[in-house]
Amino acid sequence: MRLKKTRNSVVRTSAILAALAVAVLTLPRSILRADGAHDSAASATLFRSKCAMCHGADGAGSEVGKSLNIPDLRSPAVQKLPNTELVEIVSNGKGGMPAFKNSLSAEQIHALVMHVRSLGRKK
Repeated sequence: MRLKKTRNSVVRTSAILAALAVAVLTLPRSILRADGAHDSAASATLFRSKCAMCHGADGAGSEVGKSLNIPDLRSPAVQKLPNTELVEIVSNGKGGMPAFKNSLSAEQIHALVMHVRSLGRKK
C-alpha cells in the first residue's frame, strides 16, 4: 500500500515537473512564435502600453503625437522603411521619440516592428 502511494506521488510530481518545463521552455515564445510570426495579441498589448500614447492605437497618431508631428505609422513612407531601420528607430529613438533599447528586449522590439507592419495592412 505504501509503495503504491509513493509511486503515485512520484508520477504526479513528474507530471507537474514536465508541465512546468514545457511552460518555461515556451515562455520566450510568448511574443515570437517558433515559425517566426509574431503573436499579434502580445505585440498589440505592448504597442498600446509603450507606443499608443503618441502613435495612437491605430498608428495614425494621437492628439499628443500629432502635436509633435509624428508620422502616421500606416503611411507608405513608414511602411517602405526596412525592418532594420524601424528596429533602429525603436531601439535608439528619433527626434522626440525616446529610445527603448534599455527597457525592451530585442524580441519585444521586433514584435513592435511586426505590429507596425500589420498597421500598414489595415489602413
